[in-house]
Amino acid sequence: MTLVLNRIDDRLIHGQVVVGWGQPLDVRFIVLVDDAVAASDWEQELYRMGVPPEMEIRFHSAAAAAPLLDDYRLESRAGILLTGDIGTMRALVEHGGVRDVNLGGIHHRAGRTQHLRYVFLTPEEERALRDLAAHGAVVTAQDVPSTRAVPLDELLATREPS
Repeated sequence: MTLVLNRIDDRLIHGQVVVGWGQPLDVRFIVLVDDAVAASDWEQELYRMGVPPEMEIRFHSAAAAAPLLDDYRLESRAGILLTGDIGTMRALVEHGGVRDVNLGGIHHRAGRTQHLRYVFLTPEEERALRDLAAHGAVVTAQDVPSTRAVPLDELLATREPS
């Protein structure tokens, strides 16, 4: 196996990631890449409580994770690479190797426009996603495996009523 999902989800670890994706993909580890969480033992402990004992979780800053991507791709078990924001995933895509990016949940905040019920983006975030695609990443939005993956062009052309 390897990293079977590279996901951006601003809630990081929660039931949809652990159960919705983790169980069907038989995930055995999660690589959570977030600078603030990597620096906080307290936050790491909170996220550890959200995963079952058979699922390992590893915490890294973006700078520390980038050189480890090749090692994670060689894992014999299935894993998820998880970031809470587009900028962190962009750093990993630019480093190389991350070629498929799943938008799982980017929720409402001031200045964001709704594209799907679970994806709200600022114009800057839209440009950052286009930049990911320009770097060779296939970007799709999909909240759970049983739903259709929405391609980036379609996602950005969609505006849903708030």
